[in-house]
Amino acid sequence: MPADTDAREGGYDVFQRSQGDGPDRRPHRTALVAGGVVLGALICLVLAAGPPRPLTAGEGPVPTGQEIFRFDTFGDEQLWTDKLGMHQVIESSLDPQSALALGLKIDVDALPAELIAAIQLGLVDLTDPATTVELIRLNAVVGVVGTVEQVEGRSRLTKVGITCALCHSTVDDSFAPSFGRRLDGWPNLHLDPGKIIAASPAIPDGARDVYRSWGPGKYDPRFNIDGLSTPLVIPPAYGLAGVKKETYTGEGPISYWNSYVAVTQMGGHGSFRDRRLQINIVQAPDLVTPKLPDLRDYQLTLEAPPPPAGTVDPTAAARGKIVFNKQGTCARCHIPPHYTDVNLGRLHAPAQTGMDKAYALRTTTKKYRTTPLRALWQHPPYFHDGSAATLLDVVEHYDEHLKLGLTDQQKQDLVEFLKSL
Repeated sequence: MPADTDAREGGYDVFQRSQGDGPDRRPHRTALVAGGVVLGALICLVLAAGPPRPLTAGEGPVPTGQEIFRFDTFGDEQLWTDKLGMHQVIESSLDPQSALALGLKIDVDALPAELIAAIQLGLVDLTDPATTVELIRLNAVVGVVGTVEQVEGRSRLTKVGITCALCHSTVDDSFAPSFGRRLDGWPNLHLDPGKIIAASPAIPDGARDVYRSWGPGKYDPRFNIDGLSTPLVIPPAYGLAGVKKETYTGEGPISYWNSYVAVTQMGGHGSFRDRRLQINIVQAPDLVTPKLPDLRDYQLTLEAPPPPAGTVDPTAAARGKIVFNKQGTCARCHIPPHYTDVNLGRLHAPAQTGMDKAYALRTTTKKYRTTPLRALWQHPPYFHDGSAATLLDVVEHYDEHLKLGLTDQQKQDLVEFLKSL
């Protein structure tokens, strides 16, 4: 169904289209207080720690863009709080262990040293939803921003929204699994967005089943537009510099996609128009569009991470580079230095590359972009739909589809080269 001035979530109108106020606020950074979160011995420790660290601050596009990427909800509380009631779901049933099982990550740099020590001593109750509320108060849950207020002597989560970092950041696990320092731009392939959305009581049963079917690391950015479901692998948001089209189907540049996602998917209070998709969403004030340049500029600074030391055989990779350029014919489309031909204006019909056409047919181009090859070691599975679990599966797919006739050694060498990119 065309989306004209509104978008529908599986048949349920979850987006507020009024011209009302949309708060452009900064996340709360108040001190951690008691509220059923920690044992009595910890309360004094946390209170003594003082207020949490301030938000990233500075002059110029990079610091501002980083703050937008990490902490700006674009007013999407109108969806996650007002429509989906996720603040109540979190407060009543989302304890930290359940949150981590859903793929949410904890920013250890947002935690006071005393709280870190208490977690190490086992003084923090990770089975109590109140602990999650306090972690949100500290801006420690990556990609989740909430308003926590004292109501009748109890910490209550009164509003909650999400940011770009929810799907496009993870942590380095330096403190514990899912606890660590932020890695902006890395796709959170542990995150299960569909299962999170399905937890809302506002979602109809039929749509809930669809959301739950997607699984970790996948999301369908068209489901609330056309009611179909062909989920995509969450892509990295690093290594974007120099690439003109940043969608699987080449529909637009970075800011186009940021705007589309912020307004139509995150539920932000902004405006987005695309006649090709028959979408015309107008909301005032627009809390999205003015921030797009700074957000883009920050994303362009995020470089693809190199492979960990010792994980690539350089001799085999050197042989693989020859296969890539010659026998494998990979370089015909994956043109260095960005390893894509989209900058030349090329898109490819699904049949040309042996890809499933279901998602492409739901888009304006009906084709796929040659995906830039960047940090391939970091983000399996591969292809837009995750149908290739490993890089060897990718090589096998093209060897068969293009009838390349590669030997087993050539395939292994090609994998080593791909791991090096």
